[in-house]
Amino acid sequence: AAQEARAEGLEELAELEIRLAEAEYAQELESEPTTDQRDELASASETARQREMETRLRVRTAEERVKGIEGRADGLTRAAQRERQERAQAAAQRARRRRQAEVARRVSEGAKKVLTALSASVELAARERDEAELARVAVDAELKQVRLHVRELGQELDKLVNRVHGNEVARTEQRMRLEQLERRAMDEFGVEAEALVVEYGPDAPVPGDPPVPYVREEQEKRARVAERQMNQLGKVNPLALEEFAALEERHAFLNSQLEDLKKTRRDLLTVVKEVDERVERMFASAYEDVAREFEQIFTRVFPGGEGRLVLTAPDDMLATGIEVEARPPGKKVKRLSLLSGGERSLTAVAFLISIFKARPSPFYVMDEVEAALDDTNTQRLLTLFEELRQSSQLIVITHNKRTMEIADALYGVSMRGDGVTQVVSQRLREREPA
Repeated sequence: AAQEARAEGLEELAELEIRLAEAEYAQELESEPTTDQRDELASASETARQREMETRLRVRTAEERVKGIEGRADGLTRAAQRERQERAQAAAQRARRRRQAEVARRVSEGAKKVLTALSASVELAARERDEAELARVAVDAELKQVRLHVRELGQELDKLVNRVHGNEVARTEQRMRLEQLERRAMDEFGVEAEALVVEYGPDAPVPGDPPVPYVREEQEKRARVAERQMNQLGKVNPLALEEFAALEERHAFLNSQLEDLKKTRRDLLTVVKEVDERVERMFASAYEDVAREFEQIFTRVFPGGEGRLVLTAPDDMLATGIEVEARPPGKKVKRLSLLSGGERSLTAVAFLISIFKARPSPFYVMDEVEAALDDTNTQRLLTLFEELRQSSQLIVITHNKRTMEIADALYGVSMRGDGVTQVVSQRLREREPA
């Protein structure tokens, strides 16, 4: 059907193409068609194009249907081939399964026969095993009794051997001891064993006044006491006199060294005592001077206030500490920890200047001592500086303008335009000769 529809479509398309060609040819032959003819030809042409389009669509549809049918036919053909192949494979599998079933049946029959024979063999082996087990149990019991008897005989044999060996060792030791005693009697006393037994044997009385019968226990006790006393004496040292002389000489040398050490110790203790006394005197004198100066200077830096130095252990001047009591005007506190920062700083400066005035030095170096002071206290401090400069040189590191104004010379560090630092000095006034 698809092929017939395709053929019809192709015939119709050919007819339309012929008619279109004839119309074009007729149009060329006519010199000038009229408007109505043109409209009819255009309408006919439009109708022909539309029919051509529909015919082409039908042809395309028919071709696609033909292709689909051909594809289905090819698929059905391939499915038929696969079906035939699967049927052949199934027939082969059925034949193989029949052969395998026959083989399995034969194997099953043979296995049944083998199982029957194995069952009989297992029963026979079980009976033989039971009989062997009974025989083994009887043999083990008999073997256990034999081993127990052998162990008892072995223990008895060991006891006899040990006893015989002990007796042999005891006889050997006794014989060696007798031989040793005989050699000792011959070496030490020059008496043979027979004569020694005759004269000092158990039958002979023990020498004494009067002689007493021999009793073994008493004589053994006497022998032990004598041996212990002899051991306490120790061995005789033939070089004892030389060693005693050497020890006596060393004892004398050590005694002389000990006397020198004692004398040196006495001398050192005397020197230490003198140094302690001198240090104590110098410290007491310095403390009195500093305490006196501190009271005066404190009243100057704190007009109306009271300050003093107190020893923590007045009885021991070498180990005592010093406490600073400061009471600015208008306050009742005396501890430094309760004062303000400026008051503590000014108190510390007063203490330092007290030391300077009590024990003057050629020069003093001070660094930012007036940093925490206001203008009034700074002026009071500068007054003290004026007094110190009469007898000493002062080097003060400061940023305070008032302090720099009273200086004789200023030294500073300046940076030039090229970034190089330079020390700059400026003398403000000439110092009058003292």
